[in-house]
Amino acid sequence: MPVDTDIAQLLGRLDFDPDAVRDKYRYERDKRVRVDGNEQYVEVKAEFSQYVDDPYVEPGFTREPLFDEVEVAIIGGGFGGLLMGARLREAGVKSIRLIEKAGDVGGTWYWNRYPGAMCDVESYVYLPLLEEMGYIPKHKYSFAPEIFEHSKAIARRFDLYKDALFQTGVTEIRWDEDRSRWIISSDRGDRMTARFIAMANGPLSRPKLPGIPGINEFTGHTFHTSRWDYGYTGGDSNGNLTGLAHKRVGIIGTGATAVQCIPHLGKSAEHLYVFQRTPSSVDVRNNRETDQEWARSLQPGWQQQRMDNFNILVSGGDQDVDMVSDGWTDIFRSVTGIAVKQACRHLGRRLTPQERSELMELADMRKMEQVRARAEAIVADPNVAEQLKPWYRQFCKRPCFHDEYLDTYNRPNVTLVDTNGQGVQRLTENGVVVDDQEYPLDCLIFATGFEVGTSYTRRAGYDIIGRHGQTLSEKWSGGLRTLHGLQTNGFPNCFFLGFTQTAITVSVPHALNEQAKHVRHILDEVARRGVATVEATPEGEQGWVDEIHAKARLGMKFYADCTPGYYNSEGKAGNPNGLFSGSYGEGPIKFFQILDEWRADKEFSGVNFS
Repeated sequence: MPVDTDIAQLLGRLDFDPDAVRDKYRYERDKRVRVDGNEQYVEVKAEFSQYVDDPYVEPGFTREPLFDEVEVAIIGGGFGGLLMGARLREAGVKSIRLIEKAGDVGGTWYWNRYPGAMCDVESYVYLPLLEEMGYIPKHKYSFAPEIFEHSKAIARRFDLYKDALFQTGVTEIRWDEDRSRWIISSDRGDRMTARFIAMANGPLSRPKLPGIPGINEFTGHTFHTSRWDYGYTGGDSNGNLTGLAHKRVGIIGTGATAVQCIPHLGKSAEHLYVFQRTPSSVDVRNNRETDQEWARSLQPGWQQQRMDNFNILVSGGDQDVDMVSDGWTDIFRSVTGIAVKQACRHLGRRLTPQERSELMELADMRKMEQVRARAEAIVADPNVAEQLKPWYRQFCKRPCFHDEYLDTYNRPNVTLVDTNGQGVQRLTENGVVVDDQEYPLDCLIFATGFEVGTSYTRRAGYDIIGRHGQTLSEKWSGGLRTLHGLQTNGFPNCFFLGFTQTAITVSVPHALNEQAKHVRHILDEVARRGVATVEATPEGEQGWVDEIHAKARLGMKFYADCTPGYYNSEGKAGNPNGLFSGSYGEGPIKFFQILDEWRADKEFSGVNFS
């Protein structure tokens, strides 16, 4: 896109050449694109199954199988499952069962116990049900132990431990047409039934490993960051990893998790090697303790108001006051809100779509120039600083915020091994090879994230069999098909929470809460009508699929041009299972409005009660 000089002037003097930046973005993207896309990762099963074993429970757990019945079975004990359970309890549902593979509730915050783990969205917005719980987080950004404890407190407050099953993996869910019930089988021999099921598996729940040649040859110690081995490293979530004092440690990955744990590894390891394919965008975090005077001043309804304020700003909208005022809102105000508003005021008119697009691109470049300048200002070695600069648009990857990450590369015992976008070459018995140079290691940590872009049933680890023996994997083989992302035809009394043709939000619990309230509303209507089943109609489903496809085109070009990552299925933006492929293109504000209006008109269009 050629630069419109008049539009560029609206931002003031530009300290960069937009065409040169565009060329650099394209060059960095192209050298990272691989023909295998998501297939470059291996599934954690068979010989890799140890990477999903639970290190936080005592081995040898057994129990007798269950063959009972509950009203609602919720699959998953993370925030989605907890919010669904809480909203159902508020509606008076007494028979609820959480089924969870882990040893407790918490989801992400059960598994992610790596040193330095914390939320990257303000805790007063991110942690759900704060008002209902009468709780105020200790910091602006809560650390993982507090979030895990808050999850357990929610389960206690809403009596969700009652009838819950932990250390239990679902193996199949099958619809029984004669009884209008779901039969749930598990790896504990269970064959229980439920009238309704709510799938709250979570969008990022199954670890993935890079398919590096020789991945099974390395004889040193290995683990995935979501299964941190404190028995080997020593220390705890606060750091102090004394077990690494005489160890050569390598970590593969420089995404959000790595950004948080690498400072602690750098402090403790004899030597740390960070193997980087693509650098993250790392801006200021500025975490701090909660102002108690502010906390005492909060009025009823404060959290929903704050959540809405944040969601509007990070969705490109405008607010008179920025309640959160952090890195997230700064990005959006700089790239969308403030820049566009000032341009309209200067021109005395609204921008055309092309002008708006160009202005946002230039504002994005300016913001990323600031991020790159920060790396240059903090990292002493200019070559390392250059390697840590992110060359892509702001939202091609999830932005990171941290105040110690970049400083870590000034430590003499920390080496950044930049792979020039190619990733690690291979593993050997003794270490990692990059560009034909071997780096001997005692320990190798995989900070390689979770499965995204694979099928829903692969991520869940089992299939759902609906009416007439149709499996969910078959139905969704060509892409998701739902009504509002929450129901699908042929699978009655079944609800999906998460990013299944819903709107993606920066603060995921906000979206999950809206979805849980919507499901509760539908189940209230089931009870009011005294019917057996509720199901999306073929017409309702098709209408929503058409709407999703029409709106999804808005962001397809953006992500297609992005550097490879899980946002664009490793450079294959057309993947029907991609993170954004099935999302509602007009964003969460419009999506929540659609749900509100659907509930308000009381017609329940697109749904059949029988």
